[in-house]
Amino acid sequence: MIAIIDYDAGNLKSVEKALLSLNQEVLVTRDKDAILQADKVILPGVGSFGDAMNNLDKFDLIDPIKKCVDNKTPFLGICLGLQLLFESSDESVGVEGLNILPGKILRIPPKEDFKIPHMGWNSLNVKEDAKLFKGLTKNPYVYFVHSYYLQAANEDIVAATTEYTTTIHASVEVGNVFACQFHPEKSSSVGLKILENFANL
Repeated sequence: MIAIIDYDAGNLKSVEKALLSLNQEVLVTRDKDAILQADKVILPGVGSFGDAMNNLDKFDLIDPIKKCVDNKTPFLGICLGLQLLFESSDESVGVEGLNILPGKILRIPPKEDFKIPHMGWNSLNVKEDAKLFKGLTKNPYVYFVHSYYLQAANEDIVAATTEYTTTIHASVEVGNVFACQFHPEKSSSVGLKILENFANL
């Protein structure tokens, strides 16, 4: 069973729908025991970093998330869910992230002819042997919606990058922790393959 963490951060339904289309058993929940007993856990999300951390704290979900990671449960962060795994974000100065992985979330630097937020399809440069991208081409197209991007402290954990005014760390993999800045649930057959790969871990 795959638990999708509900912390009032939106985008839960499309992730649930994508997984159900893959014949996965899915539970959208903020129940700590259900999250800890799940075979796999997904932290999706759209919205503000500070509000999201506040909600995770309000619903007492920070401890279960960290326990899932410590228990080696396969864990996937999507969009804002990726950003929350790191130390801090330019979006909400002074707010500490989950600090599960080292790195910071920075504002996408402005550049002529580039719109921010970065919204639309971009190709990825995927690292060989990246588990989430198994069975896909080296440069698959995926769908992004974001104004802030990950700069991981350790590039060894970066599974895929994309270029948009700067080099964006678009996906990370380390141990049982996986995360995507893009939206696999909105990325057509490529995104479904990524979610299927996660479900099959």
